[in-house]
Amino acid sequence: MPTCDQAAWRHEPAYGDLAPLLSVTVGKALRELDTFDVVHSHLDHFGFALTRQTSTPVVSTLHGRLDLPEHQPLYREFVDAPLVSISHAQRAPVPWANFVATVHHGIDLGKFTFNPLPDGYLAYLGRISPDKGLDTAIRVARRTGRQLRVSARMPLPARSDPGGPADWEYWQRVVQPLLGSDVEIMGELDADQKDGFLRNAAAVLFPVRWPEPFGLVMVEALACGTPVLALRDGSVPEVVRDGVTGFVCDTEDELVAAVGRLGDLDRRTCRREAERRFSPVAMARAYERVYERLIVAAVGEEAA
Repeated sequence: MPTCDQAAWRHEPAYGDLAPLLSVTVGKALRELDTFDVVHSHLDHFGFALTRQTSTPVVSTLHGRLDLPEHQPLYREFVDAPLVSISHAQRAPVPWANFVATVHHGIDLGKFTFNPLPDGYLAYLGRISPDKGLDTAIRVARRTGRQLRVSARMPLPARSDPGGPADWEYWQRVVQPLLGSDVEIMGELDADQKDGFLRNAAAVLFPVRWPEPFGLVMVEALACGTPVLALRDGSVPEVVRDGVTGFVCDTEDELVAAVGRLGDLDRRTCRREAERRFSPVAMARAYERVYERLIVAAVGEEAA
């Protein structure tokens, strides 16, 4: 029962407020709640109120950051709402919340091709935002004498993204002055182009500067056998096995040194790690365990 015909952030003209769309989704769900064994919400806090409307178990997977001041009263009010985190690091700001599991994202591994013999360039894939650290990636690549290829979405218009003005300022004042012939801006890539972009890279740079709940870019790179060189923030140490599938660093200088150690890493191990930990099957099995626990608990409450 779709509630919109495309990703809301791609809508033209841009939506000024997504709350009405989320309210429509919640409204449709309310009519159907009692027909399900379990309801799995991906609406973040917009789905929390559903837990107080039905005896059907409702669990919410949280996809964003949880460290903003307004999150404190929210998660204290809904302290009984069952939650799934996408990394253990994501939980840290609200440890008292009712987390029933951590389930890492799974990706369609068939869309990513293992390549044991990459080219020499370094890759950056992500938004152009201070949080993502494109300027750091440029400096690291330049200091190591490697070309940097950048697949990035330009900042969104301010009317559709509160962070838009800051992102545009970052692009104009910080990133653009660093551009040169050794940096290739490729824009957004489709699925096939992204596969080639990642599998042919010597490594992916992931110099995040915020508590990233879960970086899909890291997993997509590993699925191609491409190691990840990242700064230690958010979920990075949970996704990248330091010295095995990449290097987890604390400074820009350490990232530079890590590029010189790429020969220590086995690209086949990177692919195997993606298959073992981040496949759709691994994710689905983890969620099935969550559903089973919630249903058993609900049945026990009814019997009592």
